[in-house]
Amino acid sequence: MSKIGKAIRLERIIDRKTRKTVIVPMDHGITVGPIPGLIDLPSAVDKVAEGGANAVLGHMGLPLHGHRGYGRDIGLIIHLSASTSLGPDPNHKVLVTEVEDALKVGADAVSIHINVGADYEPEMLRDLGRVARTCDLWGMPLVAMMYPRGPKVRSEHDVEHVKLAARVGAELGVDIVKTNYPGSPESFSEVVKGCKVPVVIAGGPKMSTERELLQMVYDSVQVGGTGVAIGRNIFQAKNPTLLVRKLCAIVHQGWPVEEAERIRL
Repeated sequence: MSKIGKAIRLERIIDRKTRKTVIVPMDHGITVGPIPGLIDLPSAVDKVAEGGANAVLGHMGLPLHGHRGYGRDIGLIIHLSASTSLGPDPNHKVLVTEVEDALKVGADAVSIHINVGADYEPEMLRDLGRVARTCDLWGMPLVAMMYPRGPKVRSEHDVEHVKLAARVGAELGVDIVKTNYPGSPESFSEVVKGCKVPVVIAGGPKMSTERELLQMVYDSVQVGGTGVAIGRNIFQAKNPTLLVRKLCAIVHQGWPVEEAERIRL
């Protein structure tokens, strides 16, 4: 029965027709505080929902303080792990919410952040395995943010490191892996082929141009990516609703960048 529940919930965050998704993470409040774009959570959610995003992702404060009760519906992913930028080791993510808590607020999925290669990697991997089994028990989809970060990591975008991080998530039973784009369609294709579950790309730091962002997304889906989980590049955009519509056209309809750029509200 739990497999049925997981399948039903997955259809709320991955489009059943295109098998793609546009997720907008809004979990930054714990890490770096009330940054521009997320000071008013209900407004931020409304903007991306109106653009057609499949889901938003955040901590328990998102449904408590960001739920609108109006406008276009949108999927909800509750983030389970956290650290702050002021902590002794921001790469050490600890569990702050349980899967059962997410169930109580009507979440469609949960997510967890793992830094592969960090000093506290063993503890984070243990948490990932335990959360994955709990998600299987309750029929709750699990998104894992799998990033290569630590003393041995030359670059967080090195394809060999990204492939390892993504594969770790798949091996431990997650349903969707979010990870870094390694820089080219060819290298990202290696990541997708080596990870037996859907892979979505992170947006990373704020990009200098919209075209750069759209091109990265287009390239990723062309080689098998399942879509995006992009935060500040969306909610800090001049017009988040319009940008989401452009991203949805690329991700769900396969529009080239030049056509997507011509979309207007």
